[in-house]
Amino acid sequence: QVRLVESGGGLVQTGGSLRLSCAASGTIFTINAMGWYRQAPGKQRELVASITSGGSTNYADSVKGRFTISRDNAKNTVYLQMNSLKPEDTAVYYCNGLIRRATDWTQQTYWGQGTQVTVSS
Repeated sequence: QVRLVESGGGLVQTGGSLRLSCAASGTIFTINAMGWYRQAPGKQRELVASITSGGSTNYADSVKGRFTISRDNAKNTVYLQMNSLKPEDTAVYYCNGLIRRATDWTQQTYWGQGTQVTVSS
């Protein structure tokens, strides 16, 4: 089975930094796009950043200049470096990946369980 597991969340003061990691495991043939989403209480889930297999990136306007997404294809891992954190960044952050399985050639989107990021005022 394909699984995505996030790590690196926690509590940080305004202006601080955190680095999130998401590792994919299982019968994977290729990973196309990967991304980070977040969902705050009472709000809908939104795209934070994404990266293609070719390295093309996209960011939400609210995080441009502060967050950086990257990936290590050899490790099937995507990262989100978050700097200059604000209380508005508080949310559960979810990893997402478009993955083709090696077993049956099926390609679909997978989600991690999420990791909590809390930024104090």
